[in-house]
Amino acid sequence: MKKTLYIILFCACSFFHACNDYLDVVPDNVATIDNAFTDRTSAEKFLFTCYSYLPQFQMPQTNPAFFGGDEAWLFPKGSYLTASFGSTATWDIARGNQNVVEPLVNYWNGSSGGRPLWIGIRDCNIFLEKIVSPRDIEEYERVRWIAEVKTLKAFYHFYLMQAYGAIPIVDENLETSSKPEEVRVERKSIDEVVTYIVGLLDEAMVDLPDVIQDKGTELGHITKPIAAAIKAKVLVLAASPLFNGNNVYSGITNEAGEPLFPSAYSNEKWIVARDAVKEAIDIADAAGNKLYKLKNSFLQVSDSTKLKLSLRNAVTEKWNEEIIWGATGGTWTIQRLCQPRLESMDALNGNVQNAFSPTYRMAELFYTKNGVPIDEDKTWDYDNRLELQTADENHRYYIDKGYETVKLHFDREARFYSSIGFDGGIWYGAGRDDDENTWHLEMKAKQIAGLRGPTNYPITGMVVKKLVNYKNIIGSGSSYTIQEYSFPVIRLSDLYLLYAETLNESKDAPDGEVYEWLDKVRTRAGLNGVVDAYQTYSTNPDKVSSKDGMREIIQQERMIELAFEGHRFWDLRRWMRSEEMMNQPVRGWNVQEESADKFYKPVILFEQSFTQKDYLWPIKEHDLLVNTKLVQNYGW
Repeated sequence: MKKTLYIILFCACSFFHACNDYLDVVPDNVATIDNAFTDRTSAEKFLFTCYSYLPQFQMPQTNPAFFGGDEAWLFPKGSYLTASFGSTATWDIARGNQNVVEPLVNYWNGSSGGRPLWIGIRDCNIFLEKIVSPRDIEEYERVRWIAEVKTLKAFYHFYLMQAYGAIPIVDENLETSSKPEEVRVERKSIDEVVTYIVGLLDEAMVDLPDVIQDKGTELGHITKPIAAAIKAKVLVLAASPLFNGNNVYSGITNEAGEPLFPSAYSNEKWIVARDAVKEAIDIADAAGNKLYKLKNSFLQVSDSTKLKLSLRNAVTEKWNEEIIWGATGGTWTIQRLCQPRLESMDALNGNVQNAFSPTYRMAELFYTKNGVPIDEDKTWDYDNRLELQTADENHRYYIDKGYETVKLHFDREARFYSSIGFDGGIWYGAGRDDDENTWHLEMKAKQIAGLRGPTNYPITGMVVKKLVNYKNIIGSGSSYTIQEYSFPVIRLSDLYLLYAETLNESKDAPDGEVYEWLDKVRTRAGLNGVVDAYQTYSTNPDKVSSKDGMREIIQQERMIELAFEGHRFWDLRRWMRSEEMMNQPVRGWNVQEESADKFYKPVILFEQSFTQKDYLWPIKEHDLLVNTKLVQNYGW
């Protein structure tokens, strides 16, 4: 019987996550490992075990990039939140509760929402050692499986490096007869780790397919575009300020006194990263990846709505052509967290949690309709953005006609309207596929999508629209049918923006090539090219001409295009901008109020704090006692 990968992964997770000991390089089931490779069927099960350690990218309870930063917030912590949301470990990171005793979202040990990635690496090593045994496997399949597992092993090292910085390299498992001092591995330098990961990925790409041929049985398997994109991400991280010229870490050494982090800046790293990103784009292009555009010609809707749906569907249309790497299944959790209550929904409907709330800073982040920041557009009334305005016919595809809302919501770019659900905003879909009969949100206190009780309400007065499939259906009796999608871990627009970034960083000044790749993303979003937009509408028209100015523009473009998809959290860290962004109050609308004039007064929800030590996860205190060769991360 055909089985998709995610079904088997679910089963595998239940059997192979028992041990949480530090860096478990010696398997505790040595006597049975050989039995796992007696034939093809058994070996394939072990292959799925290697996949089972992948982070649950689509799960906000385990992916720190959703609630661990400053993009989104939740209603007050307490029993109601725990019952609705489950573990709040990711949000606790944003609230400054990371610690060395029981680290939050601990991917080193596999606790508090984190997967045990060192055990995952161990199982990958077992697979690579033992896969020569089964004789009933076709050789081409054996070669491909080896390439898949090498990619997984490289990615697990990368994910650990992203969170912890310099890490050990575990290329082979130790023998069961190894002495205690041999088991105590030490952290290697960032440059050594990067070289190792890239080497694994280069080996793997040779034997990976460009595309999945049998979508009925193999969706979720690693492909060449995935491996190339991971390689690009690794090298961009290595070139970024966190690991390239960061003097804060200059004194951190391993037991032998060797520095773990490079203190000298290297422009060559940006050049290497640039070439790797272009390679990944070329490989994706050869595999048929391209920026998504709405194809549903049967939808009789305005061009404005088609544009909003193109931007939304780039995320929520299952396995669309823009997705290079998608996480299979499980998006029902995040969709019900984002889905606001609409006119016919009961307030206590468990499938509609109405709680994934963008922060006020995210509402201000998106451009005006002219494609420049709201505080730079000389035609947009920034100073009066909190005044009230009534929506007219010209705005009816974005805001309910006749609805009184705040000026901040008017004349914004399409990505604002496709990403954020706000009071008075149009909510296309959910069973209404006609521009003349759409839902709109009512989010003030006691309104259908607002504060009506102690739980399941948007604490900032907004919800994330971007992650909800417009094809979800509201049925009778407040039933809600969710259409699953493949959550995009990496999509093509991500690579285009990385390429623009690496081009800009590797040159003395921006040029047409930098603008070209940025404009590919802007054009799909319905915006003019960056040079034209800034020279026509910006109070700072020369911004596009300088390297520093384009750096700021490209970074904002990434934060807009990839908002709420789990990128800003890591990007702010690699750019070393988290201290700038996350030492500001978290704010939202005053959801306790019923009238518009009081509701639209931004209030402080939390005084967020971020220090230099928070750029990297701490290693658990107990691990430092067990392995004296380890050194703790800066500040912990």
